[in-house]
Amino acid sequence: MAQRPEADVIRLTLPARAGYVGVVRLTVSGIANRMGFAYEEIEDIKLAVAEACTNAVNHAYDRSAEEMELSVTCRVFPDRLVIEVADQGKGFWFDGQPADLRPIHPDADLDDVAEGGLGLFLIHALMDEVVVQVGEGVTVSMTKYVRGDGVACDDRADSEAEA
Repeated sequence: MAQRPEADVIRLTLPARAGYVGVVRLTVSGIANRMGFAYEEIEDIKLAVAEACTNAVNHAYDRSAEEMELSVTCRVFPDRLVIEVADQGKGFWFDGQPADLRPIHPDADLDDVAEGGLGLFLIHALMDEVVVQVGEGVTVSMTKYVRGDGVACDDRADSEAEA
């Protein structure tokens, strides 16, 4: 019998345009609902993902660039959802010196958040874990853990029992 992979993986590659952010929100909402996240958690996940996508759409690419793509990867684990939003652009929050890069923590005072940093502040506040990697583009990895008080059931268990 074949062993199940550690996580189910769902990948989307979309044009980096504002009109497609809603597609990502709907997809992530469906995945989170299927996993059993509570309504409020699903709304938090959708907002965090929309912020990451909007940052990439608005700041990653020179508008004259031919290939402007946004890659979204969802990894569905039994206990968590990991969502990565990646672009191959120039970076979405950093136009200064490396010393300007600093983590934004959910307990930071809003008055201390630099203009343009509210999206990252929200992402950090809404998700359980956030990792931002800057290299050939930017990747924002966001994790939300399943708490077990959600609104949907995991229908994988039902389908496995039938097999």
